[in-house]
Amino acid sequence: MGNYPRLFDIVHQKAKEAPSKIAYADKHRLDAGASWREHNYSDTVQKINSVSLGLLNKGIEKDDKIALISNNRSEWNFADFGIQQIGAVVVPIYPTLSTSEFKFIFGDAEIKLCFVENAELYGKVAPLIDQFPSLMAIFTFDEVDEAPNWNEILKTPSDEEEKRLAQIRGEIDTEDLATIIYTSGTTGTPKGVMLSHRNISSNIEAISQILPIIAGSKALSFLPLCHIFERTISYTYLANNVSIYYAKNLETIGDNLRELGPEYFSTVPRLLEKIYEKILEKGRSLTGIKRALFYWSLDLGRRFELNKNQGPIYNLQLALARKLIFSKWHEALGGNVVGIITGAAALQPKLAKIFGAAGVPIVEGYGLTETSPVLTSNRLEIVKRRIGTVGPPLPGVKIKIAEDGEILAKGPNIMMGYYKRQDLTDEVIDKDGWFHTGDIGEFVEGEFLKITDRKKELFKTSGGKYVAPQQVENKYKESPFIEQVLVIGNNRKFVSALIVPSVLYLEEYCKHKSWVFDNLEEMVRDERVREKIQREIDGINPEINHVEQIKKFTLLAREWTAGEGELTPTTKLKRRVIEEKFAGEIEGMYAV
Repeated sequence: MGNYPRLFDIVHQKAKEAPSKIAYADKHRLDAGASWREHNYSDTVQKINSVSLGLLNKGIEKDDKIALISNNRSEWNFADFGIQQIGAVVVPIYPTLSTSEFKFIFGDAEIKLCFVENAELYGKVAPLIDQFPSLMAIFTFDEVDEAPNWNEILKTPSDEEEKRLAQIRGEIDTEDLATIIYTSGTTGTPKGVMLSHRNISSNIEAISQILPIIAGSKALSFLPLCHIFERTISYTYLANNVSIYYAKNLETIGDNLRELGPEYFSTVPRLLEKIYEKILEKGRSLTGIKRALFYWSLDLGRRFELNKNQGPIYNLQLALARKLIFSKWHEALGGNVVGIITGAAALQPKLAKIFGAAGVPIVEGYGLTETSPVLTSNRLEIVKRRIGTVGPPLPGVKIKIAEDGEILAKGPNIMMGYYKRQDLTDEVIDKDGWFHTGDIGEFVEGEFLKITDRKKELFKTSGGKYVAPQQVENKYKESPFIEQVLVIGNNRKFVSALIVPSVLYLEEYCKHKSWVFDNLEEMVRDERVREKIQREIDGINPEINHVEQIKKFTLLAREWTAGEGELTPTTKLKRRVIEEKFAGEIEGMYAV
């Protein structure tokens, strides 16, 4: 892999080793069916240097903060590395944030300059120029009427300017601040996580040691680069000679997978659930022997166990299922997938089992923005994978469980601290250097970490019994009829839940029963539908501790989304927001 003490060292080294190899490719603004817009390493380094020179000419200095607000595209990376290599600090921001959230981050970070993707984002950010004297300019990647375009500052460096850039690059230390990433703010005001080059590069080195990434492969990227999970994985791909292709958007992922045939992609469990639902939808449309074989294969998948020989009959059946049915899953994923990397939220064990049975390994890991991000990860090798866990610690990372069950971590990937908030930094990093994750966990077999819940999300019923909501919610989501669920019960006499049903399954079920409804609202209010969901809950209850079982529930007619402020950009539930929005429904479940 090589040694890359500063993040931008990766692209410079690759440009020397293989200048014509593809670094990035995307389909931004290209019509359907058009070929990929590719950038080799030589072109990439030229673009990066042009960005750096343009910023220097604008008066940007070391430690100045520059915002980057864009969906995934090659320009994101050109700006990222171009900012880094002059010692300025990248502040990536989710394009989906509200104007008030943009305002907070711009003020807190004292943003000097900003790159945005398009006209919509320019319209959201442009008013901030009048509010923050530190903000000098906003440049767009797309051509936008009456907006400065980033091409205006790009300039091919002369030999003299190349020498100047090289000198500036050489003065940047591995311990220097590379980026400030503002947390999604599930509780309270976002905090600016400060990560150095060394924080992230140590994670790249550790991931490269545990995942046998094949040089010359391709990766499809669609998770937001402004999140540290996809960003670090992307750096790791580059460091291991993997070309990165950006999906046009979330709706084109399936087409892009089949067209590209990548060996790798990373995802969050929510998107993996969506992929699985589409597979099930196709299976349900089958008839006769094909339909029977499909469900027979699913049953084999549900019984699949890693590292366990289930006998010659099961092995023979699984081999047949892989040839007849699961091979189609491989084709749908492009035909070449070596492994799917997932993180940011808990993965349902049933998905890991079924994809594992299909011969598509899902590598689940765990970490936080504050840890650059990966702390633990399962491996591609079956003997180093345990379903239901997030794997062993990475090389160089130490994990221990505190007396109250909290997961503590120490290593070179632990953040420098929270920007301007030493008080908050001291709350999470103790005097011995241990970072307190806020997650509760335990070790399985003394090696594999299992996350049981968030420390702050544990609640106690009025009877004094503790409930770990995430664990309970994931169990109920094993029902195909339950899309999303929020468990409630803090200081209450019993556990209740808000449930978003799977529209796909529910509509098909109602159609099968010849129940006709004008809309989804009418459907979820129907007592027969409620009884069906109750039966699903009753089927799962025996697997859950009595005190944690859902006693009452309310069905909702729409999915929770990040756009409505109910999910973080990485699809975690914003519990407080959801509970406030549906306070009436919640109180109704506890009314005498």
